[in-house]
Amino acid sequence: MAKVLYITANPKTENESYSLSVGKAFLDAYRQENPKDEIIKLDVYNTKIPYIDTDVFSGWGKLQKGTAFEQLSADEKEKVSALNTLVDQFVAADKYIFVTPMWNFSIPPLMKAYIDAICIAGKTFKYTAEGPIGLLPKKKAVHIQARGGMYSEGPAKEMEMGDRYIRTIMGFFGITDMESIIVEGMAAMPNEAENIRAKAIERAKKAAKNFAKELVTV
Repeated sequence: MAKVLYITANPKTENESYSLSVGKAFLDAYRQENPKDEIIKLDVYNTKIPYIDTDVFSGWGKLQKGTAFEQLSADEKEKVSALNTLVDQFVAADKYIFVTPMWNFSIPPLMKAYIDAICIAGKTFKYTAEGPIGLLPKKKAVHIQARGGMYSEGPAKEMEMGDRYIRTIMGFFGITDMESIIVEGMAAMPNEAENIRAKAIERAKKAAKNFAKELVTV
């Protein structure tokens, strides 16, 4: 039985959001294939995610110098503890499903804050003499992204930084088994929007069957 972390970043409802509606279809299809897997939903818009700020750096610095956690300030303890909870939850999962819209060529700011929270040395990667090494190999990830315009080819392809960013971070963690499901062109071709969504949902259902396969652990 695998543990799946379903991470969404969209303040809209599933009916209003292309990314969330395709994500739901993917998750439903996955559940049909692996009904016993544990699925944990994490909506970054309804999760308290501390920014990496003065309190966090101060708290981390004190802990590195040997200060007991109980001796941190109230703000330091609250933020450092929340970050530890988020990264430990991420590390404990076997598979990851990211669902985002493309905003300003990238991802929503709260998803960036979440990724900052899980990029922790010693937890998701480590430094070595040869450079950083990911600590989460043999895990799987998928990114479902909705884009109003067309960014899969042509000059606009270089402008898309959200999917590339998530794929880069997953690779940094050692996760090389990753797929992207892109829903795009709805704003550029509004008359085709529902048809685009329907086709993306069918792709998502097929991708979910592959994502549901057992992890290779050898």
